[in-house]
Amino acid sequence: MRQLFHEVLSTLLRGEDAVLVTIIASSGSTPRGSGSHMLVRKDGTTAGTIGGGAVEFKSVERALKAMEDKLSYTHGFVLGKEQVADLGMICGGDVVVYFQYLDHKNLEFQNLCREIEKAFERDENSWLIMDITDETAWGMGLYNESSGFWGIEEPDEALKAELLQNKSVQLSFGIHKYYSEPLVSAGRVYIFGGGHVAQEIVPVLTHIGFRCVVFDDRAEFSSQTLFPAAEQTITGDFERIFDYLEIREYDYVCIMTRGHQSDYVVQRQILTRNACYVGVIGSRKKLASIKEKLMADGIAGDIIDSCHSPIGLEIYAETPAEIAISVAGELISIRAGREGRRR
Repeated sequence: MRQLFHEVLSTLLRGEDAVLVTIIASSGSTPRGSGSHMLVRKDGTTAGTIGGGAVEFKSVERALKAMEDKLSYTHGFVLGKEQVADLGMICGGDVVVYFQYLDHKNLEFQNLCREIEKAFERDENSWLIMDITDETAWGMGLYNESSGFWGIEEPDEALKAELLQNKSVQLSFGIHKYYSEPLVSAGRVYIFGGGHVAQEIVPVLTHIGFRCVVFDDRAEFSSQTLFPAAEQTITGDFERIFDYLEIREYDYVCIMTRGHQSDYVVQRQILTRNACYVGVIGSRKKLASIKEKLMADGIAGDIIDSCHSPIGLEIYAETPAEIAISVAGELISIRAGREGRRR
């Protein structure tokens, strides 16, 4: 999403109009659900995707026509049994797509794109909100947990509760129609240990939208040179990790230091916090041994068992690259649950 709005702003600043295509409602089996976006430029090139296939192809055609007509509107694609064959798709379902014409002279929308970038920089829970009561004269803004509403009139408490859900929603409230979706789900991935597995994990996680911080007690394994995709690298003492960072309830933790003792030391500290995910690398025998030590330290068994250990999905991964894929899959699943995307 961050990269998409960067592309939107770049396109508008070049003096080009564009259309932002958004799935605002979906049901049944569809390639992508609500909250999927695609930018269509005047030359027909795109950024982002709403699922590919015939629906995306037809949406590009409609977007180019909307750009020509300088028009915004919604359109439903009904993918029933008959329509599936017509559209060349395998899965059936319905989607409602909003075609949002973007005039490059719209300075307010350019500023919104800049505010979206700031929201990602702040790493706080944020929502994107559209007022589509009049589809041709839409309004669009943000809600940030620290600063409240930007670019859109602040709603009453009842509407606010409906808009700020952990999933994309299209709703009617009185005579008004709105679309809202989570924009930024706050949280960083703290990776303890900068060895071979971490070196594979960081590029994968960064590519799928996670912000990574690598912590090691050796400078050569916690350098920005070794981890150019990481948001931050920290060289510190594993015995005192909270001298260097804070773990919040929406942060993810991957523990994969160079030895059992360091893993234990880090896990013992991490379990005093309430991270949304804690994964620990290692064999079941090693993890059982660490559990005994943690329980001897007074940490409850159910808290220890809440950790994902061995880390990653059970895909029989062996190599560092394979382990990286298994961890990425597990984090995607956790994130999808937090964002209400599990169907």
